[in-house]
Amino acid sequence: MARKAKGAKWWQREVLDWVAVLIAFWGIVAVFCIFFIRRQIIDYQLEHTFGVKQPEFFGSALALYDPVPLTGNKLELLQDGDAYFPAMLAAIRAARKTINFEAYILYSDNTGWAFRDALIERARAGVEVRILLDGLGSGWSLNNSDVRMMKEAGCRFAYYHPLLSWRIDRSNRRSHRRVLVIDGKLGFTGGVGFAEQWSGHAQDPKHWHDVQVRVEGPLVTALQNAFEEHWIKTFDETLSGADQFPALTPAGEISGQLIASHSFSVAPLPLTQAIAFAAAERRIWITNAYSAPSSGQVDLLVKAVQRHVDVRLIVPGPHNDQPLTKSAGRTAYGHMLQGGVRIFEYQPTMIHTKAMVIDGMFSVVGSSNLDPRSSQINEELDLAIYDADFGRRMEAMFENDLRHSTEYTLEQFKNRSLWERTTEWLTAPFHSQL
Repeated sequence: MARKAKGAKWWQREVLDWVAVLIAFWGIVAVFCIFFIRRQIIDYQLEHTFGVKQPEFFGSALALYDPVPLTGNKLELLQDGDAYFPAMLAAIRAARKTINFEAYILYSDNTGWAFRDALIERARAGVEVRILLDGLGSGWSLNNSDVRMMKEAGCRFAYYHPLLSWRIDRSNRRSHRRVLVIDGKLGFTGGVGFAEQWSGHAQDPKHWHDVQVRVEGPLVTALQNAFEEHWIKTFDETLSGADQFPALTPAGEISGQLIASHSFSVAPLPLTQAIAFAAAERRIWITNAYSAPSSGQVDLLVKAVQRHVDVRLIVPGPHNDQPLTKSAGRTAYGHMLQGGVRIFEYQPTMIHTKAMVIDGMFSVVGSSNLDPRSSQINEELDLAIYDADFGRRMEAMFENDLRHSTEYTLEQFKNRSLWERTTEWLTAPFHSQL
């Protein structure tokens, strides 16, 4: 290649030079978007001044979202695919007017195709079907042919923050929410993905353990609202009318509220968790698939132990689909174990549940992990339930999972391998992304 003449003008530079500059520029933009576009971080420092059963608790815990509980709900805990998938598919097939479905994961496999076919059948029958999937969570593993089939059948379909977009600032801000609302009257939410590993009954390492909640009553309207928040941003269409927001009569006696996080605002769930940890007087039982608590959360849990609160945490054991997240979270184990927090590892398969129950009265179950990505980046959705009967069911679920878990001790932490220590060190700079 001939050398450029001395004193060549800037516009005479080689094309490859400008391509390299452009790539470097977009690389810098991408790094900025991934590591610096996030919500404000707050590590709450709270003291125990009231209990979970006192009247000021719920409003304090939900202060950043909606402190007024919705009453008159009926909730059913559905564990594992053999329970929640048939219930959700039956609800879809019974729809008469509208179906609104939002998910992080919908794959092209037997489970995904079952939902694809059910949604297509209802759309062809004249039901308004709206499908909103996360661009990262589903975009790689959902075939374009499946998307085309749903659209041709009449389904309104969109990806939330699609990967192939000039809006590179959205690339790392994912919708982790799960919502299914049928005719505005029946809802489902939780933490499941619509793929084969969520099917079955957690019978082997290929079939995960998870939970979904079936919702009737006023909380369904809150789920509908959460769906519309993302739908209107993505599809430029509003939801209204009796087919979407019918008058709902009480379906039960459970009180609760929905907690939804949004980009560019302080996430409400970390405050809920902090208030609950500080208010606990008997038990804090947490199950979380990807547990990497902040230093403030660890301090609140240790302080609870010092008040003689039984603090237990169930996390994945030998079966974990995100080992780097486990490495990032393990750095907090030492302080928790030294402070008396008991940690248990679920043995049979991957446990994907994200739930907690405090003093048998206050429960949270949904999509949020106990990690920086959920609190700082992702848009999440969780149910906050204030009910003793539901709390007992949550505790029974925890106790059953505990029977399939082994305790991780302080001695094990101190004797962890050089490889484990190395991965903890290597993941530290990427803690917010895991």
